[in-house]
Amino acid sequence: MIKCHLSTLMGMRKLKIIDVATETGLHRNTVSALYNERAERVEAEAIEKLCQFFECKVGDLFEYIPQNTGKVELEVDN
Repeated sequence: MIKCHLSTLMGMRKLKIIDVATETGLHRNTVSALYNERAERVEAEAIEKLCQFFECKVGDLFEYIPQNTGKVELEVDN
């Protein structure tokens, strides 16, 4: 799963979705989908604009979180 930290970055600066959309030139729906973690895909240009605006790295904006696959791993003591 990919976690988007846009809401956290916006909250730290007390920004609204429309503020980020206006300043980055991104469509309000794009910013809203990322903010609410409903985006299924993100254009590289959008990532670049957000990183420039927030002066952050891609890793500050997105995080990969491995999902539990349901497999059970057993530890064997030798």
